[in-house]
Amino acid sequence: MRTVDWYFDFVSPYAYLQSEIIERVLAHAEVRPRPVLYAGLLAHFAHKGPAEIVPKRRHTYRQVLWLAQRHGIALRFPAAHPFNPLPLLRLAVALGADHALVHTLFRFVWAEGHLPTEPAPWEALNRSLGVDDPDAIIAEPGAKEQLRANTREAIERGVFGVPTLAIDDELYWGFDATEMALAHLAGDAFFGSSEIERVGSLPEGVQRKRD
Repeated sequence: MRTVDWYFDFVSPYAYLQSEIIERVLAHAEVRPRPVLYAGLLAHFAHKGPAEIVPKRRHTYRQVLWLAQRHGIALRFPAAHPFNPLPLLRLAVALGADHALVHTLFRFVWAEGHLPTEPAPWEALNRSLGVDDPDAIIAEPGAKEQLRANTREAIERGVFGVPTLAIDDELYWGFDATEMALAHLAGDAFFGSSEIERVGSLPEGVQRKRD
């Protein structure tokens, strides 16, 4: 069976949407969850997140809501976005980041509408996971370093956004690329076409000036 690395951050609603259909990928491959810090990817590639561009922010939230209802996925935005995902990311890493745990953490934010800064829901979540002292767990040096290592690994592979499904040397970014990744796994002849090979090395015709 093929192996797919799945890079995500709990701050991304698109990553949540993909998490709700990830079983479609699991039917064709072993999927290894890789929590990463999206802000680290943005910093490395000098990008802005969609929520940092005012017109794009409104579009993004409206599109996410539309996609959720279109795919029959429960969605409730938290009280603020973007938010600091580090407690969720480090908790996921510290507890092994298996699929059941990842689903639970995604749904805490995006189905139930909670944030780690809400004491009662956060305490209840950790209690359900058998965690007595979440502050201690997310402060563990090992959890911090593993998250940094995951993020470095993602950058080294060219991952520039979340969610991303990495199949060998090919990256499929975004919820809307899930079908493309599934086609790759199914051996679609499109991926061996001369045109897809050609565009992979297409030269730049012009470069935008940068400050």
